[in-house]
Amino acid sequence: MHIKSAPHQFLLSGLLLALTSFSAWADTAESILIKDAGFATPESMEYYADEDVYLVANINGSPFAKDDNGFISKVTPDGQVSELKWLDGESEETALNAPKGMAILNHRLYIADIDRIRVFSLPDGQQLTDIPVAGSTFMNGLSVAGENSLYATDSGMAPGFKPSGTDALYRIATDGQVQQLRSGSLGHPNGVIADGENIIMVTLGSGQVYFLDEQGGTQALMTLPYNRLDGLLKLDDGRIITSSWAAKSIFAINGDYTIDTITDGLESPADLGYDSKRNRLLIPLFLKNEILIHPLN
Repeated sequence: MHIKSAPHQFLLSGLLLALTSFSAWADTAESILIKDAGFATPESMEYYADEDVYLVANINGSPFAKDDNGFISKVTPDGQVSELKWLDGESEETALNAPKGMAILNHRLYIADIDRIRVFSLPDGQQLTDIPVAGSTFMNGLSVAGENSLYATDSGMAPGFKPSGTDALYRIATDGQVQQLRSGSLGHPNGVIADGENIIMVTLGSGQVYFLDEQGGTQALMTLPYNRLDGLLKLDDGRIITSSWAAKSIFAINGDYTIDTITDGLESPADLGYDSKRNRLLIPLFLKNEILIHPLN
């Protein structure tokens, strides 16, 4: 494991030895695994607090295909699928190809979909508009940045998961303005979250955690032992939660930058959600067509 600080930053200095070991996270409550429910390539989950329900983004096929067959499911906290295709790309009312990251802001649901952000009203699910992201190829991670904006990543991948060269981090305003904060060789960005006025981002290819300022400049860079990082959350207690396909695990990065394994043995844990009411992780299992509701204790 390796941490690199920007020359003017000392946030992570002196922590290399502390990061050489992992500790187990004790589970004291039962998880809920939902399978054989009709999910089709579930990529992300989001807690919709106003309805106390979990939203599941289903790519339903290739993550690159503009096939208009993606859908969003609703799942109750006790693990019941209340609406398998609440939003359905195959319906005349909805355009949705390969939905990935989701975020809820100001009674709107924002969904990353290949080269644009789809916008739906809540609670009715009416499709409002698209925000095209010019030059993008694989819009993926999405999170709230502030009262009127979101952060979004382009993982920079083409069909066959080949590099497309479009790796980027964006700030997207709710009025449709798109600002590219960072581009270039970024290790295929995926999960992204606001951290106060700063930004945290993880990567699929390089297995790194970027600590960025609000303009996308690197403050510090942390390299985990495993790559294929996907989901990203920050809890109120300061822990950073990320999922790794390579490790088949969910990790917590603590305030002192040591790492705990929250749960392991997971096949393709993708973009994470968080049930703030019940202190639960919401974990889509991309290749299994399953989702896991996992309590944090």
